[in-house]
Amino acid sequence: MQQDLNVVVLAAGRGTRMRSQLPKVLQPLAGRPLLAHGLATARALAPRSLCVVYGYAGDMVKQRLSMPEVTWVEQAEQLGTGHALQQALPCLGNGSVTLVLYGDVPLAQESTLRQLVALASTGALALLTIELAQPTGYGRIVRNASGTIERIVEERDADEMTRSLREINTGLMAIPSCYLADWLGRLRNHNQQGEYYLTDIVALAVADGVTVTACQPAHEWEIMGVNDKAQLAALERQYQRNIASRLLVQGVTLLDPARLDVRGSLRCGCDVTIDVGCVFSGTVVLGDGVTVGAHCVLEDVEVGAGSQIAPFSHLQQCLVGTDNRIGPFARLRPGAVLNTAVHVGNFVEIKNSVIGDESKVNHLSYVGDSAVGKRVNVGAGTITCNYDGANKHRTVIEDDVFVGSGTELVAPVTVKAGATIGAGSTITREAPAGELTLARERQKTILGWKRPQKRGK
Repeated sequence: MQQDLNVVVLAAGRGTRMRSQLPKVLQPLAGRPLLAHGLATARALAPRSLCVVYGYAGDMVKQRLSMPEVTWVEQAEQLGTGHALQQALPCLGNGSVTLVLYGDVPLAQESTLRQLVALASTGALALLTIELAQPTGYGRIVRNASGTIERIVEERDADEMTRSLREINTGLMAIPSCYLADWLGRLRNHNQQGEYYLTDIVALAVADGVTVTACQPAHEWEIMGVNDKAQLAALERQYQRNIASRLLVQGVTLLDPARLDVRGSLRCGCDVTIDVGCVFSGTVVLGDGVTVGAHCVLEDVEVGAGSQIAPFSHLQQCLVGTDNRIGPFARLRPGAVLNTAVHVGNFVEIKNSVIGDESKVNHLSYVGDSAVGKRVNVGAGTITCNYDGANKHRTVIEDDVFVGSGTELVAPVTVKAGATIGAGSTITREAPAGELTLARERQKTILGWKRPQKRGK
């Protein structure tokens, strides 16, 4: 399709009803800016040219959504949708059809847009319309007695009879490029807003004898726009319902599909179960038989088959092997790699460390910048002291080590294979293989010692 198509995304509005300093098209939907969703769909059409018309906080918009294939055009004054498309006209390629999208209408499906473009490829002006039970706020499609579209009337310019019509203009349209410059040049701003409406090209097309046709989206949510935070929240829920529906079709068990948040890509194997309130960000892959407990957060994580993640665990930029047991209340930070059959328990934090097969870190411990071997038991309250205030240092714990509770391993340090570290030890030197190493002060009692008392006011 790239030889035949130009795409223009109108994204100049500030969005004052958002009551935010952030431009409307940068407001987040499923973890990405609204405009990013529309651009992703536009790129899937492989157009000859892709142009974004920007306005308010344009430098911020361009910086956040920098893409080499996008041409950015400024609309310095917001004088209407027709005026916006006029700004883009010099930057369009030689595509025979120009598709107009909106930065605040993010969920239009690729299949719908392809249908719209196909209609315009026949030489017709193609509109995306839909009938709404409550059409308030939208421009109305006016047809003649034979059902042919004659014009679009914006609601504020419509009389009562026109306002009673339920077929509305979504704003999305595909225009034969050969007519574009002429029609845009003939637009006038004789309306209550004093703006140049792109919709006025419908009447121009009719006057020129050009067929005006329409198609409808498969789903009403495809044309949902965003003007305030309430509409943004409604669209967010719709987006998440769509994802939940696809996951259910794929065989994923969602204990409550209404309480799922995917803010990126989630790929699941067979017999995956996800409990309520989980958030998946970035790229997340869950292998066969994985269970994710309630209120977990996973960001850029791969979880191997058979692993179970207990509730309230937070996994970020890490790799979890097969048959692991994680949580509850576990924290895996960037660089954590868990091999096979690893146990990471409650209130354990692991960062930039590899944990070997069948090793356990079950209670209230911190493991950072470490290499932990196979079949290691790390006792409750163990800390790898990896930071000296300026630099990070490595801890190495070899296979079959037992680390007693309340131990401090002061890096750089190595605990050799089969060693046992007595509880409450502070280890600063290498612990030899197969031996018990202790590092405690002798216990003593100070007779007659009195606790300090609070001073009187």
